[in-house]
Amino acid sequence: MAKFVFIYHAPMPPADATPPSQEEIDQVMGAWMGWAGQVGDDMVDFGTPLAEGVRVMPGGLTAPSEREVTGYTIIEASDLDAAVELAKVHPHLNMPGGCEIEVHAAQAVPGS
Repeated sequence: MAKFVFIYHAPMPPADATPPSQEEIDQVMGAWMGWAGQVGDDMVDFGTPLAEGVRVMPGGLTAPSEREVTGYTIIEASDLDAAVELAKVHPHLNMPGGCEIEVHAAQAVPGS
């Protein structure tokens, strides 16, 4: 099994959105936990929401992240196609505003 990183994008970070009601939180988290249950033992790291991204460049220059990365998850799957199929049914895609998921294969570190 290979590891894959799901990177979640949203038009605005959760901290900038209108605070949801408890009912909305319960509904969203229920959908996420249902998806996690579908992944089962292949869930490596459920992840966490992310905010305040900063790019660090050569020479120590910094700038705000150009793309709203709002979270991540790490899973194991047989191949990229299987990982993409799990992403296609992820509840993040149903959140308002045009949310997206990038799926990246985690590569082995040379010499490790």
